[in-house]
Amino acid sequence: MAEQQRIHPVLVEAPSPSAPQASPTLLAALEKSDSTGERPTIPVAPARPPKKRRRFYRCCCTLLAIILLLVLVVAATAGVLYVVFDPKIPEYSVDRLRVSGFAVRSDRTVSATFDVTVTARNPNKEIGIYYRDGSDLSAWYASERLCTGSLPAFYQGHRNTTVLHVLLTGETRMGSELPAELLLQQQQTGMIPLAVRGDVPVRVRIGKMKLWKMTFQVRCNLVVNSLSTGDDVSIRSNSCKFKLKR
Repeated sequence: MAEQQRIHPVLVEAPSPSAPQASPTLLAALEKSDSTGERPTIPVAPARPPKKRRRFYRCCCTLLAIILLLVLVVAATAGVLYVVFDPKIPEYSVDRLRVSGFAVRSDRTVSATFDVTVTARNPNKEIGIYYRDGSDLSAWYASERLCTGSLPAFYQGHRNTTVLHVLLTGETRMGSELPAELLLQQQQTGMIPLAVRGDVPVRVRIGKMKLWKMTFQVRCNLVVNSLSTGDDVSIRSNSCKFKLKR
């Protein structure tokens, strides 16, 4: 009689719930590799950025938000001040020019001394202007500076008009043609173009608050009839422009 074959039971251990299981995508890749013999390409999940980088991004976003908030607050404050105080641009004019000395020497050196009367008007009802030391006022012919001087330091109150007398003196050596051209214009046309330029450091007071130091730029274009010594010069045209220097 043939020996009866014995069958021994084999215990199969169930997979642990905590053991990692292959994803459906991985299983599909393995099945494809078995059928084709190719090496499977296993997709890799994108790595999350490190904690330090995420913290850096959050800090940058917070800083940008604070800066934007400050800009909005400053803009809102400036808008309120503009509406409340209604700022107006100061006005300037050159009302009188007297030639105390003017000479053209043979070496093309021009010596000039001008007494200039400048009128400064502050049309603002709530804004005062402190004119500081260190201003620079000068008279020009073409591209040549003839003489220089400075405005006095003073405070100009609300809706105030102040008349200033400024002495400009200097010597300059002009180009070869400019002295003869200047004398010819005086003799033949009686129309001599001059420019008066000023850079004036100031501080503006709004109500009881003093702002930072800034510089006014004043540019006046004149046409006068003569530069003869000892006479009041007739100013035939006078236009001034004002802006803040950057």
